[in-house]
Amino acid sequence: MKKITLAEVKNLYEYERIRDRFRQEIIDLKKRRRVALGDTITLVFENRETALFQIQEMIRAERIVADERVQDEIDVYNELVPEPGQLSATLLIEIEDQERVKEELDRFFGIDEGECLYLQIGKQHAVAGRFESGHSKEDKISAVHFVRFTFGATEIVAFRNEDVALVVDHPRYRARVTLTPEIKASLLEDLNG
Repeated sequence: MKKITLAEVKNLYEYERIRDRFRQEIIDLKKRRRVALGDTITLVFENRETALFQIQEMIRAERIVADERVQDEIDVYNELVPEPGQLSATLLIEIEDQERVKEELDRFFGIDEGECLYLQIGKQHAVAGRFESGHSKEDKISAVHFVRFTFGATEIVAFRNEDVALVVDHPRYRARVTLTPEIKASLLEDLNG
């Protein structure tokens, strides 16, 4: 998938003119790319459009106008754009009880290590999520993580033809959900480039 370039990013004035429409398009897109995994974890599968939206929103929120600072935002969010044969996702640990945030987050220590999170494709293939480093420390885990799933050619074919489930198998949190045909179709667009 092609990375975002400076020429594609709109300035503040241009973005304000299209923001409402673009924002609604992204809301609609994310509905087809959001997967609730149990009652606490949600994954939002990212692509070029979702990353561009994040860039535009950061520029708007921080009133960024200098090309160098815009490029810094592009560089950060281009990391969310999947490479060929990959899916990229933001994993959110959603805790509503603000008084229990640390206690609840602590139960997820280790989720970003090993193969606790994976896509089960049919009965024969599993693609483990690889977490971006730096979101956990010895005594603290972030509520937001970035994950990549890298597929081989046979796994992409299987993804197209088999049932696919998103699975988390952690000692303190287990969940499994079968992807809907709509979500699968949206993710296949990423895998097919």
